[in-house]
Amino acid sequence: MQKNIDPEVIKSVTRLREALHRHGYRYYVLDDPEISDAEYDRMMQELIRLETNYPGLSSPDSPTLRVGAPPLDKFETVAHSIPMLSLDNGFSDADIFEFDLRVKRSLDTDDAILYTAEPKLDGVAVELVYENGRLISASTRGDGFSGELITSNVRTIRSVPMVLETGKGRKNPSLLEIRGEIFIGKEGFKRLNDRRLDQNLPPFANPRNAAAGSLRQLDSRITAERPLEIFFYGIGRVADLDLESHGDTLQALQELGFRINPNIRSKITIEAAIDCYRDLSERRNLLPYDIDGMVIKVDSLGFQRLLGATSRSPRWAIAYKFKALQETTRVIDIAVQVGRTGTLTPVAHLSPVRIGGVTVGRATLHNEDEIRRKDVRIGDTVLVQRAGDVIPEIVKVITSKRTGAEKIFKMPLNCPVCNSPVVRARDEAVLRCLDVSCPAQIKQRIKHFASKGAFDIDGLGDKLIEQLVDKDLLFSYADIFRLKEDTLKNLERMGSKSAANILNAIEASKPITFGRFLYALGIRHAGEHVAGILARTFGRLEVLMNTTPDELEAIEGVGPVVAESVVSFFATAENRKIVGEIITRGVQILGEGVQGAGTLSGKVFVLTGTLPTLTRDEAKERIEKAGGRVTGSVSRNTDYLVAGASPGSKLERAEALGVDIIDEETLMRLMIEDR
Repeated sequence: MQKNIDPEVIKSVTRLREALHRHGYRYYVLDDPEISDAEYDRMMQELIRLETNYPGLSSPDSPTLRVGAPPLDKFETVAHSIPMLSLDNGFSDADIFEFDLRVKRSLDTDDAILYTAEPKLDGVAVELVYENGRLISASTRGDGFSGELITSNVRTIRSVPMVLETGKGRKNPSLLEIRGEIFIGKEGFKRLNDRRLDQNLPPFANPRNAAAGSLRQLDSRITAERPLEIFFYGIGRVADLDLESHGDTLQALQELGFRINPNIRSKITIEAAIDCYRDLSERRNLLPYDIDGMVIKVDSLGFQRLLGATSRSPRWAIAYKFKALQETTRVIDIAVQVGRTGTLTPVAHLSPVRIGGVTVGRATLHNEDEIRRKDVRIGDTVLVQRAGDVIPEIVKVITSKRTGAEKIFKMPLNCPVCNSPVVRARDEAVLRCLDVSCPAQIKQRIKHFASKGAFDIDGLGDKLIEQLVDKDLLFSYADIFRLKEDTLKNLERMGSKSAANILNAIEASKPITFGRFLYALGIRHAGEHVAGILARTFGRLEVLMNTTPDELEAIEGVGPVVAESVVSFFATAENRKIVGEIITRGVQILGEGVQGAGTLSGKVFVLTGTLPTLTRDEAKERIEKAGGRVTGSVSRNTDYLVAGASPGSKLERAEALGVDIIDEETLMRLMIEDR
C-alpha cells in the first residue's frame, strides 16, 4: 500500500503528474509549450516507470492513462441528468430572422437579443463529468437521454483535462457536467488513413466516421493511437460557478483548462451572427477541421431558462447549416428497395463521385412523385448533393446533357421481392407492399431489431440475417430467441465457436431498457426519440399496449400520426403475439413500473404561463419524479392545468373542458400530500 512507499517516490510521482498536466495544457489547449517534445516524453516515461514499480500509487487522473487502459468487455450505459437534445436547423437568413422573432415573442420583448455564434463541428458529441476538479466519467450523446460510458477512451485525448486548472484564481466546481465535440482534424485524418493503407487496412470514409469508430473501441490503447481532438461548447448541471451568460460560461471553462473554439463570437446581434455565418462559410475550407454550419445561441442563461425546450430541441438555439456540397454524375440504373414497413423506395445507382471527401454511388429518389417532379431518367446526367452534408440526393437533372437514349422509369405494380400487389394509400406518397410475410420486410425488421440502438446483438449482421430468413429459419424477430447452435453452425462461414458467440450475444441482449425495446419493435413513426418519450411516460409495456389515441396525443412530442401508428401496432393480433413470445423467451424489460410510484401517480398535467419560482423544465422534472405525466396539450385526459402568469389558449381550453386549474403553490402541496 501507499504507506509503505518511500515518501521521496510519492513526491516525485506527484511532481511529475502536476508538471505533465501543466505542460499538456500549455501544448494542447493554449498552443504555447514551455518544454520540448523530447523533455515531455522523458517525464512521461519516468512517471510510467514509477507507477509500474509502485502500483499502490495508481490514480484515475494520472497522465499515463492517456496511452490507454486494459480492454473492456463491453460499454456500460449511463443516463444524462439533463438531456443532450438535437438542434433545429435553419438554411437561410430568413430562417434565422424568424428564429430571432420567435425568441422575442416568447420573451415578450421588442429589445434586441444578444447571441453567441459558434462553428458547428462535424464530430461526435460527448458529455464529461468532473467532481471537485477531477474527471470521473465521459459518455456519448447516444439517444440524447443516455449514452455509452467511454471514460477510458476520452482520457486518451490530450486536450481533455484530467484535473482542472486553478491558477487563475477560479475555484474548482464541486460538480461540472460539460459537453463537447470530439473530432479528427484534416491533417490528422490524412495521416491516419496513410498509416492504415501502409498496414493494408481499409481507409476511413471521412473524419467523423473515424472519430466515432475510435471512441467505440473496447481497447482504449487503440483509441490512444488515433488523432482525436475536442472543443467544448456548453454545460449540463454545474455547482459553485456563478454564470449569467453563455459567453461567460465559455470564458470560465477556458480558465478551468478546457479547449474552446477560437472562432466563437459572443454577445452579438442576430445581424452580426449572420455576418459571422458568411465569414465562416467563406473560410470553411481553410479551417483545420470539418464544420457543417454554425450554431446560434441566446447568450443570456436566464433567457435560455425562460425559453426552455421542446421534447426534441432547445428553443434558444438553432443550427444555421451550410449549403450542401454538390457534384455532377450519371444515373446508371434505378432500383427499388423494400423497407421493414413495406415501403417501396426508388434508389438511383450512380457513377461513383466524391462529394466532400466521401465517395457517393447511390442516392435516394424518395418516391414516385419525386421522380416525376424531377423527371429523373436512367442514363441522365444529374446534380447530386449530400443533404446536410450526409444523405446523398439528386438535386436536378441536367437536361442539356440528354442524348435521347435515356429511359423513363416506372414504379412496379408488384413487390420486387415477393411479387405481391403494391398499393398507395390516399394520404401517402409511397407505394407499399402489404404482405407482412414479404422476405424483404422480415429481413429489414429483424436487422432493425438487432441493431445498435435496439437489442444490439453483436454478430447478428445483415448477411447472417439474410441467410436465416432465406432458409426459413427466421420468420419474425421473436424467432431470434429460439435459435440453436446446431442451426447456426451449419450455415455458410459459421462454426461451433461463431454459433456459440452469437447465442451468447443473444442471451446478453435480453435485459433491455423499455425505450430500446419499443424502438426495436419497429413501430412506424416511433424512432428512438419517440420510443424514449413513450417509455418514460407509460413506464410499463402493458399500460402502453392498452392506451388510446387521445391519451397518446396528449403527450408533448407525440402527434396524431404517431398516436394512430402506436395504437394500430398493438391492436394487431400478430404483433401482440410476437411481443408476447419475446417476453416468454426471456427478454427482461428493465425498470418497468418505476414511473408509476409517487404521490402524483397516474395524474396528467399541462403547464402554461410563467410560474413564480420554477421553470417549466424544473416543474416537469418534479412532477415526473412524483409519478405524474406532463403533456403538451389540454385534453379530456388532463387532470390538472398548472397556470402561471400570462397563460395562453391552454387556459381557455381547460376551462371549456372542466379541467382543474391550479397554481404552483397547489402543485407543490399535491406533491407532498400523503407522504
